Amino acid sequence: MRRSLPILLGAVVLAGLASGLPAQAAPTPPQPPPLTWTDCPPDPLGIPVDPRLRCTTLKVPLDYDSPHGETIDIAVSRMQTAKPGLRRGILVHNGGGPGVASLNLPSAYVRAYPQDVLDRYDLVGFDPRGVGHSTPLTCGRTPAQLPDTLYLPYPAPDGSIDANVAFARDLARDCLAKGGHEVRYVTTANTARDMDQIRAALGESKVSYLSGSYGSYLGAVYATMFPERTDRFVIDANVDPTRVWQDEFRLWDPAAEVRFTDFAKWAVEHDPALGTTPDQVRANYLALADRLDHTPVVHPQAGPIDGNRFRGSFRNAYYHVLLFPRFAALWHFVDGSGPPPQIAVAPVIPGVPVDNIQASQTAVLCGDVASPRRIDSYRRAVREDRARYPILAGVGANIHACAFWPDPVERPVRVTDRGPDNILMVQNVRDPVTAYDGALGMRRALGHRARLITVDAGNHGAYDPSTPSCAVTGANRYLVTGELPERDLFCEPDPVPPGAGVARVALAGGSSLLGA
Repeated sequence: MRRSLPILLGAVVLAGLASGLPAQAAPTPPQPPPLTWTDCPPDPLGIPVDPRLRCTTLKVPLDYDSPHGETIDIAVSRMQTAKPGLRRGILVHNGGGPGVASLNLPSAYVRAYPQDVLDRYDLVGFDPRGVGHSTPLTCGRTPAQLPDTLYLPYPAPDGSIDANVAFARDLARDCLAKGGHEVRYVTTANTARDMDQIRAALGESKVSYLSGSYGSYLGAVYATMFPERTDRFVIDANVDPTRVWQDEFRLWDPAAEVRFTDFAKWAVEHDPALGTTPDQVRANYLALADRLDHTPVVHPQAGPIDGNRFRGSFRNAYYHVLLFPRFAALWHFVDGSGPPPQIAVAPVIPGVPVDNIQASQTAVLCGDVASPRRIDSYRRAVREDRARYPILAGVGANIHACAFWPDPVERPVRVTDRGPDNILMVQNVRDPVTAYDGALGMRRALGHRARLITVDAGNHGAYDPSTPSCAVTGANRYLVTGELPERDLFCEPDPVPPGAGVARVALAGGSSLLGA
C-alpha cells in the first residue's frame, strides 16, 4: 500500500482456485521473434540492479483465444549465472502480490542462492502483464483516492461496511472504465501463458520456478496448464487453490490471531512496556485500537492514525519478525510514550501509473474467479469474524471491488495432481498472510506431484536466508539435485547465524494484498 505507516514489506501473494474445468493452453500463438537485450530500468524500490542483468521486451497476445490479434508488452530479465557443463536451464521468479513488479528479482536472488544453485540456472524475472513495464494498468486514481483502510477493507468501528461497499463499487467502476479492454485479460491463467511464451522465446524446453505467496498460485496454475514443460518447481507461502479468492482472504483474521502470539512473546522479551505477559500485550493492543477508533492520533506526515490504521500497521509488521520493532515504535507514538516514527513513501516509477499495484491486483483477483454478489453475505461474515478474531477486526471477510466486477472471461483453472512429481512446497506453520490451512489445501490439490516441508515459524515465507531452516536447505538441495523428500517433513528453524539480516522483503520487493 502506498504510505502504509511505518512498515513497507515484501511482495505479496494470495491465491486459490475455485472449482472449474482444467484450463487449456489456448490456441498456439505465433513463434516469438528474436529478442533484443538492453540495460534494465531502475528498480522501483531502489534495489540495485546487478550489472549482469539484461532486459528485453516480449510481445504476447492480449487474448490467447485470438493469438494473431492485439498484443501487449511483457518486460523480461535474464542473468546468465550457470556454468557450462553444469547448466540445467532457467529459474523463473515472481514477486507475489498480485501486482508486484518482478523484473529485478534476479538481482536480489543472486545474493540469496548458494553457488551450486547459481551454477545450474540462469535467473529470469518478468513484470507480469499489467504490471510495471509490462503494459501497465491504471484505474485513474491518485494515492489519496486509495486510502489504505478502504482498499484493504477494514469495517468501521461499529462494524458497518457501508463505506467499504461504496468504495468497492466505485473502484470497480473506475478500473473497468480506465483500464480499457486490457483489464479483463489480466489474469493468472494468462500470466501463466505469458510465462510459457517467455520459455519459448528463451529457447528452453522446460521451466524451473521459485516463488511464494501469490506466486505459489501462479506456479501451480502454470504446472497445471503446462505440466510437460515444468522442471523443478518450488512454491512457498502457499494458498489454497480451491479458495480463490474471497475464501482465501477470510483466512487472514484467524491467522493474524495466531501470529499475534509471536509478536506478544517478542514484546514481553524486547519491549515489556507493551505488556509483561502475552495476555497483557494482547489486552493492551485491543484497548489501544479501540481508543484510536474514537480518538485518532495525528502523525506529522501521515495524518490521523485511527484504530484501523493501527491494525493495518500490525498487519504490515507481521510479515517478518524484523519488522516487529517498527510496529512497536508506532505503538509507543500513538499511546504517547514515543516520538513519531518515520514513514516510508512508495516511489514514483516513470511511465508507470501511481495506482498500478492496486489496478493490476484488482484485475487479477476479479478476473480469476467471480466473487459473491450479495452484500448481506459480507455483512454477516464481517459481523462473525469481528467477534471471533478482533486483532484485525474482520478485514478478511469484507467486500472488494470483485463483488461488482463482470464474470471472468474464462473459467478458473482447477489445480490437480496430473503431471510429474516435481513440486516442492515450503511453508511456515504460523504464516499470517497465506495461512497453513491454505497450504494444506494446495497440498491436497497437488497430490502425488508435491512434497511439503513445514517449518515451526511465523514469518511470511519459509525460503528466507535470514531464517535458515530445513525449508531453505531442502529447496536448495532440490534445485541442485532434483531429489524430492520421500515424505512430507516438519522442522524447527535453524539457529540464526550472527549478523544475519537479509529479510525476505529484500527478495520480494513490494507491497500487496498477499505478500511474497
